[in-house]
Order: sequence, then C-alpha cells, then structure tokens
Amino acid sequence: MPQLDIIHNAVKNSLIKAGWTITDDPYIIQYRSTKLYADLGAERPIAAERDQEKIVVEVKSFVSASQFQDLKEALGQYDIYRYLLEETKINRKLYVAISALIYNTFFQRDVIQLIIKKHQLPMIIVDTELEEILQWIE
Repeated sequence: MPQLDIIHNAVKNSLIKAGWTITDDPYIIQYRSTKLYADLGAERPIAAERDQEKIVVEVKSFVSASQFQDLKEALGQYDIYRYLLEETKINRKLYVAISALIYNTFFQRDVIQLIIKKHQLPMIIVDTELEEILQWIE
C-alpha cells in the first residue's frame, strides 16, 4: 500500500467534522487484475437518508522540490482513478484534497488557475491546522 500523505489525517478529520463517514482508508479501485489505492472513500446521507452522496478523495500536499511536478503527478493520478471509476461504474465523485496554504499560494498562480480550469479538477480545500474544509471546488 502507498505511503500516507502528510496531510492525510487532517483531511480525514476535516471530512468527519463536516458530517462525512469515512468508509474506506484507503479506498481500493479494482479493475480486473489491477488494484490501485486512492486515499479515502466517504459518504454522507442526503435528502433525509433517501440517498447517499459518495466520494473518493486523493490527498496531495505539494511538498516536493517541484510543485509543478507534484501537479503533473496529481493530474495524472486523478485521470487514472477517474477513468477506472467510470469504467467499473462506481458511483463516487472523485476529488483532490489540498491544504489552504498550497491553494492560497501555488494554486493562485495564473498558469495553475488555467490548468485547473481546463482540467476541471474537483478539489477540497482544507485548513490543515483547524482540520476544517474551507471550500469545495467543482
């Protein structure tokens, strides 16, 4: 299994605080003989428990020497997971969770805003110190 991201527990606790139930840690994506591991699976009852909103969350901290390389890896991983979830007809929305610090610095650069907009990357922005979700970006 992959190593946990350094903000993994803060993201997990933020989701729990926001009313989500963590169903999988990690969330296993199985496609034929291939098994991949996204960081978290979660669900939350909606509409008086008639239905469940279900998500898969990939946690990224962008702490390597090259944040651009981190972004390339995150986008590639997101695409692979999204394709496999679609192919296996798993009804869960996929998000990438990042810290508010990274969002308010690196992700505010014009080039990053363009890339995220073009890629239509769903994100969860988390205050990792308070362990609270600040923003959902669809």
